[in-house]
Amino acid sequence: MSLVISIALIIAALVMIVTVLLQSSDESGISALSGQSNSYFSKSKAKTFEARLALGTKIAAAAFVVLAILKLIVK
Repeated sequence: MSLVISIALIIAALVMIVTVLLQSSDESGISALSGQSNSYFSKSKAKTFEARLALGTKIAAAAFVVLAILKLIVK
């Protein structure tokens, strides 16, 4: 059982790493300093690839935490 949890933990960690690395950097702080305005398209990210990556990161992080706690309990 511990081996299965360990393998799932490693997979969750790799998925989290990949999804974080695929996300683009948030440049809203730099654009605010230069005075660039936000458009409608930059505000609606609900159906974009970046939103899916963010959701995947959240799910992988939650799975990682749950599996890590489970691994501590099961040993």
